[in-house]
Amino acid sequence: MLAIVAAVVFGFALLLDLLNSDLGAPDLFNWNTLVLIGLFCLALYFAGVGRGSTGGGRWYRGRRPGRG
Repeated sequence: MLAIVAAVVFGFALLLDLLNSDLGAPDLFNWNTLVLIGLFCLALYFAGVGRGSTGGGRWYRGRRPGRG
């Protein structure tokens, strides 16, 4: 999920850079700030925050149920 957020932030930063716009707040929505927000989201994603499940997907031990 955080990787998707980072991609959206990077896309928004690219649009702002291509359109040479600062949305009326040059200190808040500049290109560098959005890139840092995107990198922060990627760092959180790579650290394991926001992945949803912590297990490996195998919830049983031994043989699979229903398989002789």
